Amino acid sequence: MYALQDLGWTDSHTTDFEPYAAEGLVPARVAAQHRGQYDLFSELGELRGVAAGRLSHEASGIGDLPAVGDWVAMAARPEEGTAVINAVLPRRTKFSRKVASQASQEQVLAANVDTVFLLMSLNEDFNLRRLERYVTMAWESGAQPVIVLTKTDLYPDWLSRVLEVEAIAFGLPVHAISSVTGEGLDLVRSHLAPGQTIVLLGSSGVGKSTLVNTLAGEELLATQEIREDDGEGRHTTTHRQLVLLPGGGMVLDTPGLRELQLWESSEGISETFGDVEEIELRCRFSDCGHGTEPGCAIRAALEDGTLESGRWESYLKLQRELAHLERRVDKRLAAQEKKKWIKAGQQGRANMLRKRGR
Repeated sequence: MYALQDLGWTDSHTTDFEPYAAEGLVPARVAAQHRGQYDLFSELGELRGVAAGRLSHEASGIGDLPAVGDWVAMAARPEEGTAVINAVLPRRTKFSRKVASQASQEQVLAANVDTVFLLMSLNEDFNLRRLERYVTMAWESGAQPVIVLTKTDLYPDWLSRVLEVEAIAFGLPVHAISSVTGEGLDLVRSHLAPGQTIVLLGSSGVGKSTLVNTLAGEELLATQEIREDDGEGRHTTTHRQLVLLPGGGMVLDTPGLRELQLWESSEGISETFGDVEEIELRCRFSDCGHGTEPGCAIRAALEDGTLESGRWESYLKLQRELAHLERRVDKRLAAQEKKKWIKAGQQGRANMLRKRGR
């Protein structure tokens, strides 16, 4: 049995759930997803659920289906240990990416989280440009980003890399930790509180599952040792799962992210690259292309080293990627609208023929 408050339930959830309570449905939180089935935490205990056919039919994409961290309304069969999910409650926050394919669809990696831990190890995994992408998407989620640099025990000069990260992550907490020596773990624990949810995101082998086990005080998740040939960890987590910690709070562990494509990240880009956009505002012309135009503040900053060329290229790359995504999404929505009107027209003609046949 789980207390809803321990799972993050608030007064706003009670209000959102009122229509479903009137139907006799029960609230639950999605703790894991397994090929169309869901582990659900509720006051009735842990149940295995599936999405109702109507919910799947009405979803415009996989982003509308239940995701780990979601609050849902379910028709429970506790005697069988099963349930049917009839609705997903409004999401307070969500960490999304574009589906890792050519389709312009949203994939929700984590819903209703309070804090996003962006994990990057201090050895061969260290990559500032990838971290900028992670931070951009974390800001867009609506949750609070926190950068966690792991494995200080494997990189003696870890303080220099903390300074590199702080130079691109203005105002964000940056914690350097080691699950082996205990370095920095108290700072990580300071973000935990009853009812609060933290999601761990990062590449394979950065130590997400190890950190969960350390915070839990027991081996809840499988881990593997660092490979000696390249210094990287092996991928262990195979699906997203919500873990309730003994001291209160929840951690959502995720598989290593091999690809993280933007999804609706215009505000996130502004948060992450506020320094770059502030320099752009100093250009003489508002439509400056940052090429040969006189009075270009960006070109001047690149020349005097105020703006690092790698950071500028990262900013341009994310802007191009977002613009391309927006064009594709617009085309997909237009195609869906066209199909809807064609279907409506066909239905109208069918109704007319039935009336004539009477």
